[in-house]
Amino acid sequence: MKRLFDFTSSLLGLFFFSPLFLLIAFIIALSSKGGVFYKQKRVGKGGKDFILYKFRTMVANADTKGLLSVGIKGKDPRVTPFGYLLRKYKIDELAQLINVVKGDMSLVGPRPEVRKYVDLYTQEQSEILRVRPGITDIASIKFRNENDLLAKNPNSEEYYINEIMPQKLSLSIEYLKTRTFCSDIKIIFKTIFG
Repeated sequence: MKRLFDFTSSLLGLFFFSPLFLLIAFIIALSSKGGVFYKQKRVGKGGKDFILYKFRTMVANADTKGLLSVGIKGKDPRVTPFGYLLRKYKIDELAQLINVVKGDMSLVGPRPEVRKYVDLYTQEQSEILRVRPGITDIASIKFRNENDLLAKNPNSEEYYINEIMPQKLSLSIEYLKTRTFCSDIKIIFKTIFG
């Protein structure tokens, strides 16, 4: 049921948003060098790697200068001016509908991480790898301002690993224990309208 809902909703979303996606792609291509999509290897269900898609919001090869983005506007020089707008309204994440259609992701589920951080998971935290990762979850809603929190700390990666990541994983584990179709719908609505 969940997979059917994910697939159908994402396919409809891609169709509905296609004019917006074409406009975004055109502006990204005109405003900075590099591809339209940012592609990054993330860890998915069963601990298998997959390629996650986002609309590119940073200069080309920005991830060679660090995996975390620290702040939105004026804090991370790698973020392009148009990228700032895409990030502010989370529009860059809509490209992950492609991942949902492909079956790499779900609409709702624990957010996927890069291997570097997954390798730090405890055995209990690794339980989240039993399900498809999602575009959104409770942790995404609670930490909407994650970039700003990271920007306030001199060692943003250490702060992420020791403070933010354990809280997000705790929320994801709780989600696994209590998830239902109705709770997923509530999370989607909180993400859009919250």
